[in-house]
Amino acid sequence: MEVVILAAGKGSRMFSDKPKVLHSIGGSAMLEHVVRTSRALHPQKIHTVIGFGAQQIKDYFARSNTADLTWVLQAEQLGTGHAVQQALPGINIEDGENQVLVLYGDVPLIQTSTLQELLSQTDGETLALLTVLTENPTGLGRIIRNKAGEVTRIVEERDANSEQKQINEVNSGIMCVPATKLVRWLGEIRNDNDQSEYYLTDLIALAADENCQINAITLADEIEVQGVNDKTQLALLERHYQMNKQQELLDQGVTLRDPERVEVRGELSCGKDCVVDINVIFEGTVSLGNNVVIGANTVIKDAVIEDGAHVLPGTNIDGATIGANSLIGPYARIRPGTVLGANVKIGNFVETKNAILGEGSKANHLAYIGDAEIGRNCNIGAGTIFCNYDGANKHKSTLGDNVFIGSNSVLVAPVVLANNAFVAAGSAVNCDVPADSLAVARSKQRNIPDWKRPTKGQ
Repeated sequence: MEVVILAAGKGSRMFSDKPKVLHSIGGSAMLEHVVRTSRALHPQKIHTVIGFGAQQIKDYFARSNTADLTWVLQAEQLGTGHAVQQALPGINIEDGENQVLVLYGDVPLIQTSTLQELLSQTDGETLALLTVLTENPTGLGRIIRNKAGEVTRIVEERDANSEQKQINEVNSGIMCVPATKLVRWLGEIRNDNDQSEYYLTDLIALAADENCQINAITLADEIEVQGVNDKTQLALLERHYQMNKQQELLDQGVTLRDPERVEVRGELSCGKDCVVDINVIFEGTVSLGNNVVIGANTVIKDAVIEDGAHVLPGTNIDGATIGANSLIGPYARIRPGTVLGANVKIGNFVETKNAILGEGSKANHLAYIGDAEIGRNCNIGAGTIFCNYDGANKHKSTLGDNVFIGSNSVLVAPVVLANNAFVAAGSAVNCDVPADSLAVARSKQRNIPDWKRPTKGQ
């Protein structure tokens, strides 16, 4: 079996310079969803027909493995039949049992299970078609059946008569066709219609004329095969996608304080007894261990949060590992490259970047920790700044175990503070501090008597 994904359209009603299929659902391009679903079927090849914004699409997928993807250019959009024709040179027709599954890059919610059922209804001699019942068939191709209930053809809305327009069984566009028959039938379709386009749907009439068996799978849930033509439809599918994700989490035993105010824009895995408060966004790949609590108004991206960790409200975590039983926030910013050991505390308005903190270390408030390796049971006082940038290059600060940094101190990297080092508050440290030593790096205080405060106007 091979897959052909039609993704060449511009999507003029999106009012965007970006190809329609690159607009996002759940944090991924619509086309990426369709490719991911296709891969779950284990096809021999995935042929993706692109046109408008072809290079943008290729660039988007270049970040991942595309060995199983074949890019097919449809330079001029002359209809769905013409689009599939462009993929024919790469399709194996030598294998008489080979089948071609046609999908659409702007139909992102199609399920693997649905497609597996469709594939089960076809072989080298049989065509399978996915239809859907809808209360509002306007604009969609109607399924025409004979008195025996057999599908005989599909009539597009613009070509349908008044009686045909009353039919509420419509074409999803998704079909599976024997490869050898597909090649022949595509050579027979004509563009003598209102749009002067080559309709893929004309294959149904050709198949019926040859008494080819047509098996139709009818869906009751039209959302699964809903395409996107504008931002309203995009928002609708985003909401349905999130509803599905929320239900999955609830089914797994995750406590969602308000399911409608939790969004998953990527892949989220959760252990037992996790609690997620309101207005939380998960992006990329996120893993929560057991007994993890996520506070309100947090954003977590590409992170691992281990057992028992507690993320307080207003925190942003990106590209980090949070150790077991750690306490993060509120209003902390944990940036990429941060690795926190067990029982670490990162408090309010603390920012970390490319920083390793050992077990039991803490920075409870108002600090910047960048490009640092910090040992166990260290205390980073309020207002501490790790000066990691000299204007051209980044440098690293290294702290041993049980290091104490007094409030409002500055560590000018590169610098090493050995075990049990102590930095007095208000110090600017630019030299290494030996073990068990106190570093005082500040000017001597002077008191000026009878000093007159400046006044306005002087």
